[in-house]
Amino acid sequence: MTDNKNPDNKNTGNTNPVTVMGLGLMGSTLARAFLDAGHPTTVWNRSAAKAESLVASGATRAESAAGAFAASPLVVICLSVNQNVHDVLEGAGNAVAGRTVVNLTNGTPAQARELATAVTALGGEYVDGGIMAVPPMIAQPGALILYSGRETAFETHQATLEVLAEARYLGTDPGLAPLYDLALLTAMYGMLTGYYQATALIRTEGVKAAEFTPMVHAWVTAMMAGLPRAAEAIDSGEHATEVSSLANNQAAFPNLIEAAREQGVDTSLMEPVRALLDRSVAEGYGDDGLPRLTDLLSARP
Repeated sequence: MTDNKNPDNKNTGNTNPVTVMGLGLMGSTLARAFLDAGHPTTVWNRSAAKAESLVASGATRAESAAGAFAASPLVVICLSVNQNVHDVLEGAGNAVAGRTVVNLTNGTPAQARELATAVTALGGEYVDGGIMAVPPMIAQPGALILYSGRETAFETHQATLEVLAEARYLGTDPGLAPLYDLALLTAMYGMLTGYYQATALIRTEGVKAAEFTPMVHAWVTAMMAGLPRAAEAIDSGEHATEVSSLANNQAAFPNLIEAAREQGVDTSLMEPVRALLDRSVAEGYGDDGLPRLTDLLSARP
């Protein structure tokens, strides 16, 4: 028999209500994960049509931001930018009181701290989050969401949040989760743009990306094995190397630029790296290893 409130006969063992505000690709996926785990789920979006499929699966649509907050003690917000979160809070007003607001909107540490102040002023508790996953990974092994902010609020709702992904708490400062989030994204973009640059170079001679990519994967994986040693050097300040000095890298790096130019490939991604290597040698760090670059990046000229 099919339950009209639960047409797919999903698990309904969880009874903790949750509201999801923002039903883009990620927000919709979060709401569906809560529904599939049996949580009574209220949804809200400025474009109400985006809620239709979730309502058909058993969600309740809130007619206003205030109604969305009133529906659940836990309110998960996933919007495009944090200014939109401020707008939602303003629209909800006193309905925020007594609610735990978990903001999974991408933003900066300063923005998270501002929102924490705003939520607290309205009588709510604030937890910020960084989603280290794409929508298909949500509620699957390997998904991770970072959290920081009011510890008691996080602990109260941790079991519910674990429905989405591993819930890793970083500390009471609400700016920590977005800081970690953006730092990890920085590493990701650096690696991916390096791959795209390399692929643009290799395909100038007709080599297919599918042929080249396994070599990139093996090479980068081998290089990543050295990260713990790099971390030791960064934390200790001991940058002596038996592998490859900054001076060696500075001498060789122009070949990467020249080869790209010869092949007609844009060098704009590579030029800042060459400038950083030049600076490292000019400042007397030529004998040090590459991890010394972290210090130079931490102290811009």
